Amino acid sequence: MADPYHRPDNKKLQALKDIANKLRIHSISSTSAAGSGHPTSCCSAAEIMSVLFFNTMRYSISKPRDPGSDRFIMSKGHAAPILYAAWAEAGLIEVEDLKNLRKIDSLLEGHPTPRLSFVDVATGSLGQGLSVAAGMAYTGKYFDKADYRTYCLIGDGESAEGSIWEACAFASYYKLDNLVAIFDVNRLGQSEPASLQHQTEIYQKRAEAFGMHAIVVDGHDVEAVNRAFYEASTVKGKPTAIVAKTFKGKGCPDVEDLENWHGKALGDKAEIALEAISKLITNKGPHGITPPSSAPLADNDLTVSLNEPPNYELGVKVATRVAYGTALVKLGKTNSHVIALDGDTKNSTYAITYKKAFTDRFVECFIAEQNLVGVGIGCACRDRNIVFVSAFACFLARAYDQIRMGAISQTNVNFVGSHCGVSIGEDGPSQMALEDLAIFRAIPTCTVFYPSDAVSCERAIELAAQTKGITFTRTSRPATAVIYKPDEVFAVGKAKVVRQSADDKVVVVGAGVTLHEALTAADKLKAEGINITVVDPFTIKPIDAETLASCAKAAGGRVLTVEDHYGEGGIGEAVSAALSNQSGVIVRRLNVVGVPRSGPSAVLLEKFGISANCIAKAVKEMLP
Repeated sequence: MADPYHRPDNKKLQALKDIANKLRIHSISSTSAAGSGHPTSCCSAAEIMSVLFFNTMRYSISKPRDPGSDRFIMSKGHAAPILYAAWAEAGLIEVEDLKNLRKIDSLLEGHPTPRLSFVDVATGSLGQGLSVAAGMAYTGKYFDKADYRTYCLIGDGESAEGSIWEACAFASYYKLDNLVAIFDVNRLGQSEPASLQHQTEIYQKRAEAFGMHAIVVDGHDVEAVNRAFYEASTVKGKPTAIVAKTFKGKGCPDVEDLENWHGKALGDKAEIALEAISKLITNKGPHGITPPSSAPLADNDLTVSLNEPPNYELGVKVATRVAYGTALVKLGKTNSHVIALDGDTKNSTYAITYKKAFTDRFVECFIAEQNLVGVGIGCACRDRNIVFVSAFACFLARAYDQIRMGAISQTNVNFVGSHCGVSIGEDGPSQMALEDLAIFRAIPTCTVFYPSDAVSCERAIELAAQTKGITFTRTSRPATAVIYKPDEVFAVGKAKVVRQSADDKVVVVGAGVTLHEALTAADKLKAEGINITVVDPFTIKPIDAETLASCAKAAGGRVLTVEDHYGEGGIGEAVSAALSNQSGVIVRRLNVVGVPRSGPSAVLLEKFGISANCIAKAVKEMLP
């Protein structure tokens, strides 16, 4: 039974008020020095940040990402200056350094990024923080089984994002009573008032409708805020939403609660605001509050590999999506920190194989892909887990912004997308991923795997788990023949030359189903006296430029790419870029053109110009 609430004495309460106003001063001063920023958004959250950092959260100043510490996510990332100010007041960074905000040589960027030791994920693209926080809370409750808590500060404007409510539903479903969402209801958005303005009762009802314990408070009353955080700590079986009524620009004369001050330094209003706020501070010296300390928690060993090599006979047909599930189980047997998340497609992506083997290491996120990705990023934070997130590849496009922010967050999440291209057949174009390679190739930290058989798929999943940054593995629905022996060695950025002879006329590069179409085409062409090289790129990013160039040179500079993907951003463009500095090389591309339709897989490959027949025809057209 938790101890009953003890109201802090007046001295402590005044100290928390003083810290809140110091945080305001730092936020105004740093944004004034930068000439830009969001001081008014900081000022509304000052009391919340003061109580959180100096009376509620348990953390280590010397090791901000200590595994046992409470977590804090600034979802309203534009309020970064007050986050920096809180850590300065806590003693981690120098107060004078705050004036380097937004400078090119400063780590204090306009929005938080993990370049800073006290930031777990990048924020600033709104509506994403609560999903990440939910992933952290899930990890704490179910994987780490530790007592650290997770807090997420959300702007009222960003609560219009559906991903916020996806996260609320997830947190409620999994009874994340170690998660606290704080809605900073300061009434004003960027260009006009937020839709609900100060109707805190509606926020409360919405949170309660999503299964959360909701508390409405005056967000500028430190004792009321402190009591709310205490109440949240006593709630069992559900997350808490604290709905804090605040005022944008609180404490700043001629600015507070006025429109058209979002994202602006206070200019000639700054000195007036600093003077007014300074008068409210009783103790201008050290505040004398030591933040609560956290309980220690061991670092996790994330070393991982397949517990046994692939075990398939040459020629047997196995879908790479099936091999994904098999590989994941093999990884899970060597490391208990391997976890899988899916969006209610697990019986199609074959993540279900992992769920059956390790039920307690599988997280069903249901049909909410933005939250799915955010939760995965949260689960990966502080190196607590080796995370695999699967879905139909086309549905990951819905969470592109979360994936993009994941790269900025230096996350190590592994994405697996099944059901790619027209080869999926009768389900039709809404289910066909034809843009996914382009999407993931554009992510700066992403390694893109495209395995073509079960053996290479298992090795791709193993390599993904061992690769830093984001990875994407594209798996296919149709069963395809195993072409590699179990002991075949694969590496990131190394292609496989599957077919080659001394008198090849054209190099054909294909992956997944089109590699098998290329092999069929090679057999047909050979019967006509035409030999071709067939290359399996294995990774589309990085692409093996050296092998491609060598093969192209040996085949007279003629290269044909074929892919079950649109032309923009796919294999053809990757190969063309890799060979762009090679003289005498011509690259022709076969890819899906136009919006596809339902039909049998083989018929669609033919209709959209990427079948074995189409490859053979294109090869002949390229011959001198």
